[in-house]
Amino acid sequence: MLLVGLGAVSTTFIAGVIAIRKGLAKPIGSLTQMGHIRLGKRTEGRSPMINEVVPLAGLDDLVFGGWDIFSEDCYSAAKTAGVLEPGLLEQVRPELEKIRPWPAVFDQHYVKRLDGPNVKKGKTKRDLAEQVMADIQKFKKDNGLDRLVMIWAGSTEIYMTESEVHQSMASFERGLEANDPAIPPSMVYAYAAIREGIPYANAAPNLSADIPALVELASHTKSPIAGKDMKTGQTLIKTIIAPGLKARLLGVTGWYSTNILGNRDGEVLDDPESFKTKEETKKSALDYIFQPHLYPDLYKDLCHVVRINYYPPRGDNKEGWDNIDLVGWLGYPMQLKINFLCRDSILAAPIVLDVALFLDLAKRAGMSGIQEWLSFYFKAPVHAPNLYPEHDLFIQLMKLKNTLRYFKGEDLITHLGREYYD
Repeated sequence: MLLVGLGAVSTTFIAGVIAIRKGLAKPIGSLTQMGHIRLGKRTEGRSPMINEVVPLAGLDDLVFGGWDIFSEDCYSAAKTAGVLEPGLLEQVRPELEKIRPWPAVFDQHYVKRLDGPNVKKGKTKRDLAEQVMADIQKFKKDNGLDRLVMIWAGSTEIYMTESEVHQSMASFERGLEANDPAIPPSMVYAYAAIREGIPYANAAPNLSADIPALVELASHTKSPIAGKDMKTGQTLIKTIIAPGLKARLLGVTGWYSTNILGNRDGEVLDDPESFKTKEETKKSALDYIFQPHLYPDLYKDLCHVVRINYYPPRGDNKEGWDNIDLVGWLGYPMQLKINFLCRDSILAAPIVLDVALFLDLAKRAGMSGIQEWLSFYFKAPVHAPNLYPEHDLFIQLMKLKNTLRYFKGEDLITHLGREYYD
């Protein structure tokens, strides 16, 4: 298991897996570890656990490695992050202290508010990519591993859009040689992973593997790819609430969202260029769920505002407020207010686990390229160019579970249910 960035999310994930192995905690929030799936008709009563239906890697099989711009081991990094209680950390300390990050590919141009000493040097971005591939190969050999998965859990890079260098593999590789500024560190990691035939997921909102060149490469190396921007706090709530409002055809004239966050992610997002990247993924969900072009009377004039404020005293304990202005029968106004006091890395850690295990399953099942069935986990799901992304959490879950049924040759469930009454 390769993690780019061994900060709050990654150390919470690693410490959690170790704690669960030791019987110290439960894998709450993980579909792969606690989820059930219905097979066949409701009358059959078959609802086994997901990890009993498909051959997922076990938690005891996971080995962790990764890169970070700071050289402290995972125990020290977890203490710095301040997410987990000291009592739990001490019980997994020996295992965490053994995991030390390799020097990272980093350029402060792409993440303005961070800097660190544990950084790779190279004349070109191709040279840096080859160093990452060497790290991957050594980690696999040293640990006697059969398979690998890489997750970008690094900080949000500045906002970028596709350019000429992203359009083909040939142009991208020329760009690596020429140190093209349109290739940020996350793309260097994505390229290295996909070149090695390793599944890759982007847990952040920045442009990474979701460009034509790397999708093309993934088709050649048979690498599954997924992303982007893990759906944890406020956007998770939006993709739960918004489908319900739309199902009842209640109008929405305004949705004001604001957050306070004090961890490293909050510090990075305090930079306007990085915030722009995050803002794009956080704002897109409502447009696709509400479909204002189909329901102009209900959603055409929606005012959607997103704010994130860096507030160090709160640490990893993010707080999100939502004010939703609704319109009901005969145009009468109503309001819905939500205050979600959540823990960012606690919500993210089980997603990292699920995405890694499902990507490994996809690789073994012969599925490569974009894995849209994993959109359940992401704010801005990667999708085929001619499709609109599906953001409705409940449709996403149905897609995921139907994919698992497909793997096993089980009937797909449509919920039509006429067979019970005919």
